[in-house]
Amino acid sequence: MSVIDLKFLRENPDVVRASQVTRGEDPGLVDELIAADERRRAAILAADQLRSEQKSFGKTIGQAAPEERAELLKGSEELKAKVKEADAAQKAAEDAVNELQLKIDNVVVGAPPGGEDDFVVLEHVGEPTKFDFEPKDHLELGESLGLIDTERGTKISGSRFYFLTGYGALLQLAMLNLAAQKATANGFKLMIPPVLVRPEIMQGTGFLGAHSDEVYYLEKDDLFLVGTSEVALAGYHKDEIIDLANGPIRYAGWSSCFRREAGSYGKDTRGILRVHQFDKLEMFVYCKPEEAEAQHQALLQMERDMLSAVEVPYRIIDVAGGDLGSSAARKFDTEAWIPTQNTYRELTSTSNCTTYQARRLSVRYRDENGQAQTAATLNGTLATTRWLVAILENNQQADGSVLVPESLRPFVGKEVLEPIK
Repeated sequence: MSVIDLKFLRENPDVVRASQVTRGEDPGLVDELIAADERRRAAILAADQLRSEQKSFGKTIGQAAPEERAELLKGSEELKAKVKEADAAQKAAEDAVNELQLKIDNVVVGAPPGGEDDFVVLEHVGEPTKFDFEPKDHLELGESLGLIDTERGTKISGSRFYFLTGYGALLQLAMLNLAAQKATANGFKLMIPPVLVRPEIMQGTGFLGAHSDEVYYLEKDDLFLVGTSEVALAGYHKDEIIDLANGPIRYAGWSSCFRREAGSYGKDTRGILRVHQFDKLEMFVYCKPEEAEAQHQALLQMERDMLSAVEVPYRIIDVAGGDLGSSAARKFDTEAWIPTQNTYRELTSTSNCTTYQARRLSVRYRDENGQAQTAATLNGTLATTRWLVAILENNQQADGSVLVPESLRPFVGKEVLEPIK
């Protein structure tokens, strides 16, 4: 499983070192990998030479007189032992390279340097919602309108679980259906993928690195629960040569998603902002590497359209290198205004993963000369459970009711959700 393109690394070591610095990772790994790659290439050359020697020696034995053979066979055994040794040295050198490759995340392209707080705001859309009354938070609204039940969710499954009830369930289905409609209208094929995947698929997508403690693992079955349908969609064409002659291949995966939320103890425990299980519609694109940047902007535009349709004010940020997942070369988040928190909170993100995932999963396409090349992959969220937080809070009225955004009314069957008497 290769990861970083070694040819790119050899030709552009400074670019990869700079990427490591932008991510807040160790640039020394680049030099370690270059040295390991040189040892690997030397080991391959040595093993190849010995194998070639063994082959021609075999011919010599075949042509030798019977009395010379015994001596020659002795030499053959020595050579065989050397070849075996060289093969082992080659394998060890290749393993060392693979191990170091897995430690180097995707090369950052254009993201600002720094950590979680060093993002750059690219634009604001809509004004933060103002009320002439004291707004309720999404959980208070959800409970009074009979939409969310966290108390029984906790009773059944533990903390950070919930029931969406009645119009709460309809509101989520409305949002996901609208997202599915928008995706299919824009040339995405709708998919309902498996939510359990094999380790090599999870590893190939880049989710078993620094954030592996976020993932649920079923030991008896050696399967992982996905945190996004991106994982299954990235693995869909594993070990295949796909046809990109007519442009990018686009999928939209609708699935339940699971996250352990490790390390978030005490954070966002109220309501449904940070939970262990949620539903999501995720866009996924396979394209030629030179098309990836334009596809990234297209995914961001899809997210813009969807957020406008559910009538929430939001902003778009360019995520800093140190806050990118291992597979993303660049990531834009859209964050909606949450009135009771007086701040913007992430609703969607879209990532350009360049060739990082496809290289690990061996997904290729044929270029105009018929040569197999590594594809690029991108992903972006078009709707997810967490959106209900922003929809409820921004559309509430003084009497405790919530206006259903116009685009969702055909699915919900109501214009206003009113408190339960």
